[in-house]
Amino acid sequence: MRARFATRSARLALAAVAALALGGAATATATADSSTTQPCATSDLNFKVTSETQAGGYYLITAKAKPGIVCHLEGVFPSASFGSSPDTAVSPAEQSAGDDIVLGGSTAAYAGISPKSTNNNDGIQFDRLHLSVAGDEENAVTLRLPDTATVDQPVATNWHADPADAVPFIG
Repeated sequence: MRARFATRSARLALAAVAALALGGAATATATADSSTTQPCATSDLNFKVTSETQAGGYYLITAKAKPGIVCHLEGVFPSASFGSSPDTAVSPAEQSAGDDIVLGGSTAAYAGISPKSTNNNDGIQFDRLHLSVAGDEENAVTLRLPDTATVDQPVATNWHADPADAVPFIG
């Protein structure tokens, strides 16, 4: 007689852990889903920021899970600000939340931050960005920007699995 020892969710989680242990991180992210992984905390991730020229210029934030971690990042915009003033905090550039992204191994999530959503010469200059996963603001990291940003009503996209979806078009 055959016994069922684990639920489907538990088997998926075990498969994800086993795949990571064997070095198959891509398999782990493909078999795991957001119902079988823990939510990502800011400290679970490594971040990289690059300057992009599309859509008038923006910063592309790349988030990857640290080695040995598999977690899911909610498809909402990151908590970010360029300074301590509420005027430098980013607002959402998208109207609704996207899909959760399971991070582990080489899988990355992308968000676009436009430091200036106005069409004028106003703004304050900054060379750093304070960033955290939404809900984990107490553990924000400070990232050095690749160039100095003039900030006036900044906006951010949600986290996306494809960097092409993270372009903050301002209308």
